[in-house]
Amino acid sequence: MAQTRLLIIDDDPDYVDGIKAILEKADYHVDAVYNPKDGFAALAAQPYDLILLDIMMGRGAEGVMVARKLNKDPVLRNLPVLIITGIREQMAFLFPGQPVHPRILPTDELLEKPVDPKLLLEKVDALLKEAAAKKASGEQE
Repeated sequence: MAQTRLLIIDDDPDYVDGIKAILEKADYHVDAVYNPKDGFAALAAQPYDLILLDIMMGRGAEGVMVARKLNKDPVLRNLPVLIITGIREQMAFLFPGQPVHPRILPTDELLEKPVDPKLLLEKVDALLKEAAAKKASGEQE
């Protein structure tokens, strides 16, 4: 069976290295890019099973633009997106107390940095299973 391919789009190399190590240890194939432009180039070059996306990149919340652009693409919109962000810390953007925030953007899940490795792996696994179930049942748009 082919190894599950994940793409991290995040401009913090140290954070990317940590997340990538956790995911690779769990036997995922992980590619990382450090800006939205390279993210879309990677998505055009090969298929991925899930995207891990940061919100705060470049001059602000560039990850929001990425999430919206993915959602408008007829192929990429079916790709699960897990946002891992420090937005509350960086912008004092107040979330309601929980580290998990579904549906704040057109993505599948949102976790706050720093993310617990066990929670990260649980969310990645759950999103991949959900996407596989949708694909099997023909739910994709």
